[in-house]
Amino acid sequence: MTLSRFAAVQWLSFLAVAVLLLYLLNPILTPFVAAGILAYICNPMVQRLCAWKIPRTLGVVMVMFGLVLTFAVLLLIMLPLLEKELGRFMARLPDWIDAARRHLLPLLQKWVDPELQWDSQALKDMLLSHWKGAGGAAAKLLPWIGSSGGAIIAALINIVLIPVAMFYLLRDWNVLVKSVDDLLPRHWHAKINQILAEVDRILAEFLRGQISVMLLMSVYYCTVLWLVGLDFALPIGIVAGMLVFIPYLGMIVGLTLATLAAMMQFPDFNDVLWVWGVFGAGQLIEGMVVTPWLVGERVGLHPLAVIFALLAFGSLFGFFGVLLALPLSAILLVALRHGVEWYLESEMYRRP
Repeated sequence: MTLSRFAAVQWLSFLAVAVLLLYLLNPILTPFVAAGILAYICNPMVQRLCAWKIPRTLGVVMVMFGLVLTFAVLLLIMLPLLEKELGRFMARLPDWIDAARRHLLPLLQKWVDPELQWDSQALKDMLLSHWKGAGGAAAKLLPWIGSSGGAIIAALINIVLIPVAMFYLLRDWNVLVKSVDDLLPRHWHAKINQILAEVDRILAEFLRGQISVMLLMSVYYCTVLWLVGLDFALPIGIVAGMLVFIPYLGMIVGLTLATLAAMMQFPDFNDVLWVWGVFGAGQLIEGMVVTPWLVGERVGLHPLAVIFALLAFGSLFGFFGVLLALPLSAILLVALRHGVEWYLESEMYRRP
């Protein structure tokens, strides 16, 4: 497969224009990119429903309903638990203030000022008044909402656009794929389809590996938190494990819920430290062992390459870089493999 100089200039010009358009349209691309990723993930399920003689539009509605139901179940698990733990936290806060006074005040008087006093009742009243005043936070936020109305409306539009764009992408997926396929240069058609098939296979392996990571980390958190003696080990472990596909979110949400539950349940702060140790160890195991093993090997990446990709893409692109590090690395791996094959067959390599 040879490429003339004129054709190379044409393709480089086309690539430059595409990159420029992506840069200029970046502010409005987020909902469409998110919808495209979700549509790609959900398309195999729609295809399977179509194979069972279910109309494609109905299949799309069923898959999207299942996705919304999954998110709703996660919210129903998290929000009541968080509300209950916050209530218990505020109920026990006065006792903690008294305990802190008994233990800390002698030390402060010894090291800072012998005449130092601690008015526990004033501190309790202040915290209680702030807690009751939290109900009026909406009124305080109204001026900020008014000044940031444009940004809030834009965010709401993006949130609404994601399911709308996802629906149309899923419904017309086969038509869109065929349209792109018809535009491919015929003399490169076979090679491009071969590369795209490899990318599709690797991304499918990545998704299977990520699901395995989520299930394994859910089992880990549920089991170890239960061994520590935490009452809410099952729901907290499931939430923390299911959210590991979003970098750091699973650990942050799980650690917050587990810390609140542990502070309500255990009289000794050392038991809370055990809970923190569970999540610290879980983060290390997931990042250094489980993800490289279950995801890296499936997509053909060395464990060190997985760790490097997470750090490199995170440094370059922040949160979304970490989120997309492994699938993008897998795609680059396919491109690199075919680039090496082209180089080994080129005159540049064979020329004596």
